[in-house]
Amino acid sequence: MSGTVTAVSSSGEYTFTKPNRASITLIAGLGVAGDVHAGVTVKHRSRVAQDPTQPNLRQVHLIHEELFAEVAEQGFTVAPGQLGENVTTRGIDLLGLPVGTLLRIGPEAVVEVTGLRNPCLQIDGFQDGLLKQVVGRDDEGNIVRRAGIMGVVRTGGTIHPGDTVEAELPPGPLRPLDRV
Repeated sequence: MSGTVTAVSSSGEYTFTKPNRASITLIAGLGVAGDVHAGVTVKHRSRVAQDPTQPNLRQVHLIHEELFAEVAEQGFTVAPGQLGENVTTRGIDLLGLPVGTLLRIGPEAVVEVTGLRNPCLQIDGFQDGLLKQVVGRDDEGNIVRRAGIMGVVRTGGTIHPGDTVEAELPPGPLRPLDRV
């Protein structure tokens, strides 16, 4: 399973959107160099408030560009980086990957998938009603999160738009993604 990086984004400040960059550098065990969410322990404000010693399972946020077309059908305009992601991809089913999948991005970087992004109300602050487009329920009433996946950096490297993304599934049994 493979795809392509269409954009990379980072911000050194707590902002909802992240500006696109020509490249970002991933640092093993920390995340995106210069990004406010980089670190060994949690950096997301709500998680820091609960327990600042928790391991940071959300070092890198990846989102599939195909989501932007889906929400556009409902009248929303979203571009890469605007939902706070670090890596925007195309052609790879990020939401269908199991926990522990290794994503080889570009020539060096490796990100291990830890789970689904659990989007918050800030999305409605960005565009009113968008949260309902990225979080919903399936026919059985289960919550379905579509706002991307989270991971930790296993091997550092610099990534650029146009780089390939190759998924390497973990040994079985495979565990479906859950929120992190």
